[in-house]
Parts: sequence; structure tokens; C-alpha cells
Amino acid sequence: MTANAPGPLDDALDRYLSHLRVERALQPATLESYARDLREYLDWLAARSVPALGQVTQIQVLQHVASLQQRGLSRASQARHLAAVRGLHRFASAEGLSPLDPTEGVEASRGSRPLPDFLGVEEVDRLLAQPGAATASGARDRAMLELLYASGLRVSELVALPLAAVDPRLGIVRVRGKGGKERIVPVGQRAQAALEAYLRGGRAALLRARQSRDLFVTPRGRRMTRQGFWKLLCRHAAAAGLRNVHPHTLRHSFATHLLERGADLRAVQAMLGHADIATTQIYTHVDRERLKVVLAKHPRA
Repeated sequence: MTANAPGPLDDALDRYLSHLRVERALQPATLESYARDLREYLDWLAARSVPALGQVTQIQVLQHVASLQQRGLSRASQARHLAAVRGLHRFASAEGLSPLDPTEGVEASRGSRPLPDFLGVEEVDRLLAQPGAATASGARDRAMLELLYASGLRVSELVALPLAAVDPRLGIVRVRGKGGKERIVPVGQRAQAALEAYLRGGRAALLRARQSRDLFVTPRGRRMTRQGFWKLLCRHAAAAGLRNVHPHTLRHSFATHLLERGADLRAVQAMLGHADIATTQIYTHVDRERLKVVLAKHPRA
């Protein structure tokens, strides 16, 4: 046998990928993802002189999962990788290639959930001050940024708003969120003023006598897209001297700043449109982390 000849690990992988392709009919992209994760796993086993799947122990599977976390893989990536590994071992057990399934009972490490990025109040002020309201596109950009920060909308919700969603008299916006659920979100005075300025002239100037049911439009008379909003956000963030600002940053900033100022968690949950309050609670962790920084500056800290 030559040094480059495939061994039992390679044979098992080939048989499993063939099974996924022929019997499970996985899409090519999914199959490629499985192959990449499993190739990495088998290389990890080979580096530890494990010759075959039948000799893998549960301890080794746990060690491999721990190595994924140490590399900084996200929880979703860890779970996907472990799913591929578990599938390979179950296949090997069913095919008689291994007497046991060492992945039984092994779960992906939860790790610590990354805290969301957000801006300070002064940074938000600098960002929102960038669009020049003297132009139609500037009035639109300012209205979009002000509304996003004032309401905590998802970007997909923001660009999908119809003109009828805004009620300037009541100071609210009717939003259709995930699952088609509608919620009513109050809008602050600054955002209301920016919206009114945009609706008084900017929107009509962009449409040029064309008709549209969409609230935020482009010079071509079409609805603003998520990609279009990303570009304008990046442009204004750069002008404000801010880096790594993404469309969700203002939503995160909205929730963080509300909780810092004593807002009720349930109220923030309702405004964000979270189905589970556990999702909203991540912002309380942000608040606590900032509090730790402040307390660390105490003379007797």
C-alpha cells in the first residue's frame, strides 16, 4: 500500500458522501458543506493517530467539539459541524463500520452568546446628522436613519413600509414583522419631523410624478432595497468617522439605550417584535457589561 492510498477513514467518508448524494439527494452546496466539515474532522482524527471510525471514543468527539469553540466558530457553525460528524458516525454504525456511535449524547457547546454591536448616543447623533436634508435623497436618508433608531425596526421591515403605515397624527408606525405579525411602534419627535420633511417634498421629488405605495423610494421610483440602504448607511457612517456599522447596529442601539434609561424589558420586546423575551434579554447583558466598565473606574474598584 502506498503512502497516499486511502485508508479506512477516507473509505468511510466516500461511502457516506455517496449515500448523501444518491439516497438522500442532497443539493450540491449542502453536500459540499458536509464534505468540508467531515474532511476537517477526519484530518483532526488522523493527526491524533486514530485509524478508523470504529476506534473513535466519545471523549475524542468532545475534544473535537471543544476545539471548534476554541477556534472561535459561531454556535451555528459548531452545530452544523457536529451534525455532519454525528451523521457520519450513525451511518458507520448502521453499515457495520463501527460497533458504536460515539456522538450519542454529545451536544454542541453553547459558549457565550456574542453581545450585539451598538453605538453610543454621541455616535448616533453624529451618524444621524450626516444626511443633508436640502436634497431629496438626503431627506429620505435622514428619515430612514431617524426612524430606524427611533423605532428599532429591522431593516427588512423598514424598506418594506408602505406609505399608509405612517400615522403622523398619532406618531406611530404600523409594522408587519416576521410571520406576518403586525405591531404598532411609537415614533419620537425627531423621527416624526424627519418623516414629515421627507413626505413634504423629498419623496415627490424622487418619484417625479410617478405613483408608488412604498414609503421609501429611489430616484427610479422603486422601493428602497436592503442593499441600497446598506450602501447609504456605509456612506453616512464613513462621513461620521464610524467603522463597522451595519444595518442592525441602529436596532441594537435603540434597544440598548432604552434599557439603559430604565425602559421595561417587556415594552422593548414588544417594540422589537421579539416572540421570545429571551431574545430581548441579550440587551440587558450589554447594559451590565457597560456598568462593569463604569464601576471599574471607581477609586476603590
